[in-house]
Amino acid sequence: MRGTTRKVAVAAVSAVALLAAGCGGGDGDSSDSAAAGAEGGEITIRGCNPENTLVAGNTAETCGGDVLNVLISTLVHYDPESAEPSNDIAESIETDDNQNFTVKIKQGYMFHDGTEVKAKNFVDAWNYTAFGPNGQEGSYFMSVIEGAEEVGAEDSTTEEMSGLAVVDDYTFTIKTTEKVSNLPIRLGYTAFAPQPDSFFEDPEAFGKNPVGAGPYKFDSWTENQAIVVSKFADYAGEFGGNVDQITFRIFQDSGAAYSEVVAGNLDLTDDIPTSALIDNIYQSDLPDRNAAKATSYYGYIGINPEVDKDLSNPDVRRAISMAIDRQQIVDTVYNGTYTPATGWVSPVVDGYQADVCGESCVFDPEAAKAMLEEAGGFPGDKLTLSYNADSDHKAWTEATCNSIKNTLEIDCVATPLVDFSTFLTKLSDREMKGLFRSAWVMDYPSIENYLGPIYGKGAGSNYFDYDSDEFNSLLSQAAGAEDLEEANSLYQQAEQVLAQDFPTIPLWYGESKAGWSERVDNVVITPFGRPDLRVLTVSE
Repeated sequence: MRGTTRKVAVAAVSAVALLAAGCGGGDGDSSDSAAAGAEGGEITIRGCNPENTLVAGNTAETCGGDVLNVLISTLVHYDPESAEPSNDIAESIETDDNQNFTVKIKQGYMFHDGTEVKAKNFVDAWNYTAFGPNGQEGSYFMSVIEGAEEVGAEDSTTEEMSGLAVVDDYTFTIKTTEKVSNLPIRLGYTAFAPQPDSFFEDPEAFGKNPVGAGPYKFDSWTENQAIVVSKFADYAGEFGGNVDQITFRIFQDSGAAYSEVVAGNLDLTDDIPTSALIDNIYQSDLPDRNAAKATSYYGYIGINPEVDKDLSNPDVRRAISMAIDRQQIVDTVYNGTYTPATGWVSPVVDGYQADVCGESCVFDPEAAKAMLEEAGGFPGDKLTLSYNADSDHKAWTEATCNSIKNTLEIDCVATPLVDFSTFLTKLSDREMKGLFRSAWVMDYPSIENYLGPIYGKGAGSNYFDYDSDEFNSLLSQAAGAEDLEEANSLYQQAEQVLAQDFPTIPLWYGESKAGWSERVDNVVITPFGRPDLRVLTVSE
């Protein structure tokens, strides 16, 4: 899910640490935070149109992910302050070899339909997500499980991965294709949520009326208007919510949402428009009701050379990169709160290495012109930079195009699409020509999450159709590494392959901001860049 420059407290947590510390459940900090302030009340927050219906295995973006984050529970929970993992539904996750895992789940966890969460609900859900004909966005995350390759074929008739087995109602086993040292850390991601038996009766209808095992249950979804959830009375976990009801009001314009917060008609927005960043206007508009936090957000430009042959030459892409004055855009559009990126991985994760991109990510007009000339020039008549208009991307995309145009004399045009759902559909259907805005917020705290899910062969977020044998081999070797240091070294080598092939253009590392009304207290921005909706309280 579906985004830095500051060192967020994301520890270098190994799978072994999770297994040892997680057996007893939560770490205390997040449960204390969730209990702070008075409970009850209703709040409204800025939402956006999900790309797909609300199915955990088919949601890889923040619009749907924000809703699912409060509807579902997974085996592992990430602390809202540090992203440190601890067990949620899992009682324990044990392995002797990082390839064969035994998962025991807690008894008494209930789905919103009144049925109990059992081991089979995980196994069945993961098999459904992995099954190729189902076309689930999260299928890539199952690829490490033995049998996923056969199950994941588009024409597969095998619906169950050989690496999953139910032992009893509260125990199941996982066998991976090779050693995966950080598998337990990954298991808090949305795609690994369990599904109730009712899901399999009609998955399409279920997605419009989802059932999870999280602290909030689904109430209603009025398309293009609002999604409403309310507190689940029988929630059995340690990470419950405070307010009684949350309404995600769907906005097509982040500026409109911000204005509603300033006027007191909306309680929370996590998208401060760039116009309010100038001279920190948002801080005076919302005194003591705003927050900014260094997070895992990473912004970049996507390119699919299979769709647009004009951009098939890596040196053309490098020339465009060197024509972008990142620092000027950061200063003028983002009021200096972002930092130009020097590679493809956020600085907040362990294993980050600086300056992987080298001179290719440094603004140098003369070098950019020379590079483009050496590459034979830009063959097209016009270059588009597409973005979704329901979030505040107009200013920076226009500034980026102007920088490219002024440096390389390429007619670059910032091109809006109506909303994120439409934008992602065009990407998925391989209809997006030219450049397109992209961003990433980590799904789990690992350098691997910035590499495999975005650039791995067949990955759900690999909208660039990037396929490198060397890159994929390094990912495989890293997954089977004996310790974190060895794994990170191999992941760093994989990132260096990206620097050679230049499939995308790094832009900047960011921070996440939020603004809220006088009715809301206890706003916490997580390292994943999203407000933790569970811990919010109503002040009146």
